[in-house]
Amino acid sequence: MGKEFKALNKQPPIGVILAQIGTPAAPTAQAVRPYLKRFLSDRRIIDYSPLLWQPLLRGVILRLRPRRSAELYRQIWTTEGSPLLFHSLAQRSGLQAFLGSRYQVELGLAYSEPSMVQAINTLEANGVTRIIIVPLFPQYSSTTTASVFDQASFAALGRQSSTGPVTKRLIPALRFMDAYYNEPGYISAMKSHLLQQMELLNSNPDFFVLTFHGIPKRYADTGDPYPEQCMETARLLALAMNWEPERWQLTFQSRFGREEWVGPSTADVLGKLAERGIHKPLIFSPGLVTDCLETLHELAIEGREQFEAGGGHAEDFTAIPCLNNHEDWLQFLAQHVERNAMGW
Repeated sequence: MGKEFKALNKQPPIGVILAQIGTPAAPTAQAVRPYLKRFLSDRRIIDYSPLLWQPLLRGVILRLRPRRSAELYRQIWTTEGSPLLFHSLAQRSGLQAFLGSRYQVELGLAYSEPSMVQAINTLEANGVTRIIIVPLFPQYSSTTTASVFDQASFAALGRQSSTGPVTKRLIPALRFMDAYYNEPGYISAMKSHLLQQMELLNSNPDFFVLTFHGIPKRYADTGDPYPEQCMETARLLALAMNWEPERWQLTFQSRFGREEWVGPSTADVLGKLAERGIHKPLIFSPGLVTDCLETLHELAIEGREQFEAGGGHAEDFTAIPCLNNHEDWLQFLAQHVERNAMGW
């Protein structure tokens, strides 16, 4: 009886899913096309009517953009494959090491593999019935955080929509981690990371650009709190770094389409730094915690070119890597997971 009681009361681990957007499986147009199709068909990302958007997406964008994007991916691809996938898996392993055996950490991507469904299935196969969804987006946005929450919810429910067929009877309990844009541990981890990276430089930067992925201004005007959270993150980081107001600036990158986006634009700012008398800028993305196309190419390559085109010297431009698997960052994330698991 005692052994049976002990077996019944042995708790399975708490599941943790690190939630990311995704990446193509290879730097080819054939691999990029299905990834972009899934990504750009999500109405969290592009909220235009499908009757208007899908013909444009399928008839024009998916005919032209995959080849262009594949060329960009080829320039940043590594021997381990996709940088985002490689670094995300390292984050998963590092977080697992901090959390220990009471937790089981998996990676779930919204638009590629390992998918959210695969992450849920792996956890459930190990008896997990309680899962914490950890968005790797410190600032909440309907285009990122809400997108991975959608995917996690549908995967846990075993269906693709509220009216779709049901494939599961037992549904795990889910907890969704809130935005952590102003958490002291997150700010402290970025400070530690920046100081370590700056020690490797031959000379000190004379200006700091904190860039965040942009969203359409219309999204912000209709309730997305993302820009305000980015501003608060930037303010707190600048305060922690003791930067004077005139030595740093917040910008938004990755504009897409003709609609007005939140600004100022990272590309525009970088192109005008030299004429402002700035010679050695440093750029860092607090909102992207995993290196990807938007940091490795858009910032480190295109950003350098934009600075040089505006009169700066390319060799004086510094792009700092994302937090990736920085120890202080993963330690903060582990502590935050444990806080979210209280009562379990």
